[in-house]
Parts: sequence; C-alpha cells; structure tokens
Amino acid sequence: MKTELLISELKAGKYDELLLDVYVDESLVGYHRNRYVEAVEKFVSLYGSQDVEVYSAPGRSEVGGNHTDHQHGEVLACAINLDVIAIVSKTEDIIKVLSDDFDIRAIDSTDGQIVDIEAGTSESLIRGVCARLKELGYNIGGFNGYFTSDVLMGSGLSSSAAFEVMIGTILSGLYNDMSIDPVLIAQVGQYAENVYFKKPCGLMDQCASSVGSLINIDFKDPTNPIVRKVDVDFSKFGHSLCIVDTKGSHADLTHEYAAIPQEMKAVATYFGKEFLREVEEEDLYSNIAALREITSDRAVLRAIHLIEEDKRVGQEVAALVVGDFDEFKNVLVASGNSSYKYLQNVYACSDVDNQGVSIGLAMSEVILGENGVSRVHGGGFAGTIQAFVKDEFVSTYKQKIEQVFGKDSCHVLKVRKYGGKKMI
Repeated sequence: MKTELLISELKAGKYDELLLDVYVDESLVGYHRNRYVEAVEKFVSLYGSQDVEVYSAPGRSEVGGNHTDHQHGEVLACAINLDVIAIVSKTEDIIKVLSDDFDIRAIDSTDGQIVDIEAGTSESLIRGVCARLKELGYNIGGFNGYFTSDVLMGSGLSSSAAFEVMIGTILSGLYNDMSIDPVLIAQVGQYAENVYFKKPCGLMDQCASSVGSLINIDFKDPTNPIVRKVDVDFSKFGHSLCIVDTKGSHADLTHEYAAIPQEMKAVATYFGKEFLREVEEEDLYSNIAALREITSDRAVLRAIHLIEEDKRVGQEVAALVVGDFDEFKNVLVASGNSSYKYLQNVYACSDVDNQGVSIGLAMSEVILGENGVSRVHGGGFAGTIQAFVKDEFVSTYKQKIEQVFGKDSCHVLKVRKYGGKKMI
C-alpha cells in the first residue's frame, strides 16, 4: 500500500478495530494509531514514498519455568501488548533497517558467513535469520525498514527475541506468503542468537513472541517443541499482570546468564546426560554429596531449582485451567523463592552493590500484602519483576512502586493473542 494512502487511512480510524484486536486495550487505540502514523512518516523521511507493508512482533512475559527451556524443560509464557512494529518495502538483496534512532548497518541477505566482530549486534541477528531460512529452503531477500519498539530493551521482556521474530516474520510475508510456521520462526531466531549473536539461550522467548497467547511449551524435543495454548483470561480472576522496570540492564551480564546452563549441564554430565531434563529426580537427590565435590554448590542448587521448577509449570497450568487462582499465585511465589534461593539470578554476584530486582521484590511484598504476589521476571540479574495484582489495588501499587523506580516504570499489561503478525 502507498505510504500516503496508509497514513490517510490510519488517521481516519480505518484500522482502529484491528488495533483493538491486537493490543487488547481500548484506551491504547489512539496511542497506537498515532504511533503507526509516525512510523510511516519516519519511513517516508528515510526511504521516500512507496509501497509498504506493516508488521508487528510482541514482547513476552514468562509466567512459569524460570530458566528451564535451555535444559529442555517446560515453560508457561505469554505474548504481551508491547511490541516492535516495522514499516518495510521490498528491495533486492540488501536489508537496511533503522530501529528507532539506531542505524543498523546494511546486511546482504545472501551472505550467511558468520562474522565474529558482529557478535552481540543487531546485524548478526539479521544475518543469522537469513542464513538459517535460506539453509532450510525458504526464499529470502532484501527490504528497507523502519522499526520502532515499546518493548523495554535489556529488561527481561525479550526485545532481542521480538527483533528476531520480526525479521523472520517479515521474510515470511515478503517472500513466502506468510507460510513459515511460527514455531520454526522462533527456532530460526534462537539459532541466530546462539550461533551469530553468540549468546546461549533457550527457545522460550522466541516461541512466546512468535506464537502469541498464553502458551505451555514442552521442550523435551527442542526440534519439535509441543506448544499448547492455555485458554485463560487473567482479567476474569480480578487480577492484572504488572511488569516493573527496576532500571537495570541485561546488556553486560551475558557471562552471568551463560553460567546457568553451563552449571546445569555440568550436573547433567555427571549422570552421562547432556541436559538436566534427562536426569531422574531420585538420581539427583541421592547423589548430592558427590555432585558437590565434582561440580560446585551453586551448580547443585541450580539443578535442584530446575527439577522442582519444571514441575511447577504443570501445577500452574492445572490451577489456571480449573480456575484456582489462589493456587496459581502460591505456585508463582514458590517459583520466585526458588529463583532467589537456588537459581540465584535475582542479582549478579559480580555486582552485589546493585540489586534493583531485590529492592523491587522487597518493596512489592511491603506494598502488596494480601493484594498480590511478585517474582523475578525472565533471565534475571537485572531488569524487571512480575506481579499479579488485584485490579482494585493496581493504581495504588503502580503509584507506590513508581516512587522507588520512577514514573512509568510499572507497566500494566494484557496478554496478546497474536504472535508475529503482518498487520497491513
């Protein structure tokens, strides 16, 4: 569609119903209408007036299964109504993207060579997604794009996964008639992050962003994960999902994150296994003394977290399905306690003076009392906490927690039913 026509139709409200369907909050329709108009106008300023397509990829919130996916465990996660949007136009082979104010270097979509100096950059993710899709037999090609995101970077809402899913979804739309399966797009994104970006990660973030809704994912066979949608509306339980940005960043903590799967795998190796999902609970607990000698106390504690956390995912799903929200909250608290005590990802051992997540959890307990529960969110060490708060107490919680972390640090979110999506 021509950019001038798209701007005119957006301003006239033609897509308001679509925006409500995607973002699940009537109060946000005007905001997103203006956001899309400004994004198209920015595209025109960069690339000129031309035919464009519009795409969206959401951030995600992990609800259960903290650091289980990379050990082939189970998770419960949802897409949220914060997203990356992209205005794109087809070119030959070159992909050129401006992401908000960040000018990403142009990448040749046909050049799949791993470039070591690109590790940790957006360029590496673009190159990795293209290379993997090409290897799998899909069509790839170039595009000019302007991306803008309201997914908080480095905060545990998976801005990198949303970016990877966005690239895969655009290539699916522009060159493959939107035929690439969302789970495959997620797997391609994980491949790009592992191999090209050089960050070890599981598949949860990409899968939740690409598939959408509230989903239970079993990664026992990561080449063919079992994805089940959990048809639950949190609003029916009188609670809202709140994510609080504690103003820390994951950006310099890759080594802390990477130590978790490394230590868990060290425990698995003792049993002749590659991943902890393959180790029997009884075998783990009957060999604690030997494991302490061969690995480390922290590795043992992290293994205990994995064994128990994997069970908690099923408990959360079961509680939600039967409508027992009190039990769901009890399991959520148990998950958070385990992450703090055993997984030990609430603050970084390399930076003990900065414990924003710990402060957020402590203040949430003080503020909420019986009005909700909270836990560490996502990768941990810095970034965000998650809280389920009684609807009538949300404004009070938001006001008081923002006294600690600043205005607009508390985000009241909705579960989004769509993953990576061609909007227009």
